[in-house]
Amino acid sequence: MSAAMEDDSRPLLSSEQTGESYYTDSLDFKAKRPFHVEPRNIVGDDPQERVSAEAAILNSRVHYYSRLTASSDRLLSPPNHVIPRQEEIYIYSPLGTAFKVTGSDPSSKNPSIITIFAIWNTMMGTSILSIPWGIKQAGFTLGILILIFTGLLMLYCCYIVLKSPKAIPDMDTSDWEFPDVCSFYFGKFGKWSSLFFSMVSLIGAMVVYWVLMSNFLYNTGQFIYNYAHNVNVSDSEFGTNGSDKVICPYPNTEPEGNYTTSTLYINGNDTSDGSSFEHWWSKTNTIPLYLIVLLLPLLCFRSAAFFARFTFLGTISVVYLIVLVTIKAVHLGFHLEFHWFDTTQFYVPEFRLLFPQFTGVLTLAFFIHNCIVTLMKNNKHQENNVRDLSVAYLLVGLTYLYVGVLIFAAFPSPPLSKDCIEPNFLDNFPTSDVLVFVARAFLLFQMITVYPLLGYLVRVQMMGQVFGNHYPSFLHVLVLNIGIVGAGVLMAKFYPNIGSIIRFSGATCGLALVFVFPALVHMISLRRQGLLRWPSAIFHSFLILLGMANLLAQFFM
Repeated sequence: MSAAMEDDSRPLLSSEQTGESYYTDSLDFKAKRPFHVEPRNIVGDDPQERVSAEAAILNSRVHYYSRLTASSDRLLSPPNHVIPRQEEIYIYSPLGTAFKVTGSDPSSKNPSIITIFAIWNTMMGTSILSIPWGIKQAGFTLGILILIFTGLLMLYCCYIVLKSPKAIPDMDTSDWEFPDVCSFYFGKFGKWSSLFFSMVSLIGAMVVYWVLMSNFLYNTGQFIYNYAHNVNVSDSEFGTNGSDKVICPYPNTEPEGNYTTSTLYINGNDTSDGSSFEHWWSKTNTIPLYLIVLLLPLLCFRSAAFFARFTFLGTISVVYLIVLVTIKAVHLGFHLEFHWFDTTQFYVPEFRLLFPQFTGVLTLAFFIHNCIVTLMKNNKHQENNVRDLSVAYLLVGLTYLYVGVLIFAAFPSPPLSKDCIEPNFLDNFPTSDVLVFVARAFLLFQMITVYPLLGYLVRVQMMGQVFGNHYPSFLHVLVLNIGIVGAGVLMAKFYPNIGSIIRFSGATCGLALVFVFPALVHMISLRRQGLLRWPSAIFHSFLILLGMANLLAQFFM
């Protein structure tokens, strides 16, 4: 019986060369035994879906050629017209399932320029709105130095993350992510801790989004109401005169000099209408609750594919913000005086002890470590990964510098103090500003489409690890989403300070995913290769201490 089975397994026309089977790791995909499935023959995207009988016939035809001769003999190998294109090749399982072959077609890879801007677009987020505030907290000179230093430090840690899968010998790590690397080195502790800190970064971003969406929706509605009811002066707050008005929402001192107190004038309506509108249209009391009606159902969608189509809006919104900042800087001019350590009435010192607040913001602003391996897999020229990553970080750093320096320098001091710069610099412009209104409306729509994507990532990671299913049931997903939305509503109502939320979530997730895990992984890898030296051990231990100090300092600011 065994001899008969062995005969069945031999090719019908044997070759003297005993080459490998069609399931080898040869780089030539035509040397493998393919399984072709037409798109209409696949029931769904889930790899567990059964394939049709027609697809099985295609598989049998290819197997016929493989029975004729061994794979090392090219004479009777399957001809090119039988083997499908690379993007149409699936790996066939005896259970009747088909798995897509990915990552081996060079035509599906991205050139370096696309990879660089993909990283730039992914890293650019809500943190850009807090960069001017962070520079103010650190001081103008120290803030610029910290931004450059933190960017270089984050780039190096990201480089360690990018190289970490390839540093594991004797294992196929081609489809590994950094959490898989942490799990390899630290076991279940690495797996669950990396998941936890990844959740901190995602949920922190969702909370910031909820606060900003409440802010943008409030100001957008206020602009429309003022326009419809002929309100000619809005915002009863201190600000500058002129067409390019800048306001100080929360002044710490009494108005002096050129400070002006705006008065609310309403033509054609009594003040009771305005009071009723303000009661039902409150930035902290009602708007965060209104968003629940719109966003909670979107979070419960099984797939986030629809919202992924709007990711290009992120690039457009950042470009518009850069244009807006340029226009405002040209109109307002530069207002700078250098006082190295002393605080004056209108200017902040160049060096301030509040600088850890800026480092916390920058840790999240430069954070891409949990997805950099995935982004770089699609780079056509893998040998240029380090160069492309460095160029992307350079562009991100220049963008942050441009926005932060221009807003800080152009902020009109006097009459306003630089301390008036808000965590969201758009709050320093009145509701009636048309250019800022467009920015707020555009950012609002973008965030409404991105928020469900973030919720989808949270659900996939958390539910997949805990229950082994991305969508265990509607009730499970609903409870998770209620918790996430509840956190956003509470923060938007009681503590709508995006600067503090960003710095705490950035310092928390950065502690593990930027400083501790990459440094430990690097040192352990070098030690196993016998290459770890004292200077390297001291430097990477210093990185761990730096991450811990960054987090602890947030509680004393």
